[in-house]
Order: sequence, then structure tokens, then C-alpha cells
Amino acid sequence: MRTRFALPALCAALMMLTGTAGAQLHDPATPPAVAAKIALRGEANGIAVREMRILRKNDILTVQADLSNTGRSDRTMFYRFSWLDSIGSPVGDGESWKQISVLGLGQQTVKSVAPTSAAIDLRLEMNVQPR
Repeated sequence: MRTRFALPALCAALMMLTGTAGAQLHDPATPPAVAAKIALRGEANGIAVREMRILRKNDILTVQADLSNTGRSDRTMFYRFSWLDSIGSPVGDGESWKQISVLGLGQQTVKSVAPTSAAIDLRLEMNVQPR
């Protein structure tokens, strides 16, 4: 009788663990809609993407993302934008990684333009260095 109840509880606990283990660790200050456009390489380490503006100008996508350092110490991060077509495949040759420093409690804006008009979506890839 005791085994009957232990097995469902164990399965539920395993499902909860596997659901959170694969999730990326975005900063809580990053809105969920913006977090869907971010691909983290590691942890956010206090860098939040507060806002992302995506516009189509002359049939080409452009993006501006506002980064915010929620900690007091300066952060070094590497980023690049990946542009995707209608089926989610990469478009263009791909951007190289760029380095940026975000001062403690400061903000930075990063910008990019899609390589072709075939790009309809994007991901901001980020690697934030630990202290």
C-alpha cells in the first residue's frame, strides 16, 4: 500500500526536477516575452534584458536590446544576434561575438540589423562572465 503512493510522488518530483533543470537561468528582471528571444550560455549573472525593440524598416529587421546590470560590480559579457527564417533556420553567415562591459547598476543598449529580408525572427545569444 505504501509503495502505491510513493511511486506517483516520486514521478511527480522527477518531472518537476527535469522541467527546471533544462530551463535557462534568466535574471528575474527580464520579462518572459523578452526571455523567449534570449539564448543564454551559462547564467545571467546579474544581467537583465529589460526591453527589446524589434522593427522592420525597408523589409529588414532591426533590433535594440536594453541590458541592465542589477549588481554593483561591473560585468563583462559577450553577445551576438542569430537571425532566423520562417522555419527557424539561421539566415546569413552569422555574427561574430562582441564584447561589452556593463557597469555596476548601469545600462547598455545593443543594436543589430538582419543580414537579409528573409530573417523574420532572432535570438540574442549571451555569455556573461562570472565575477
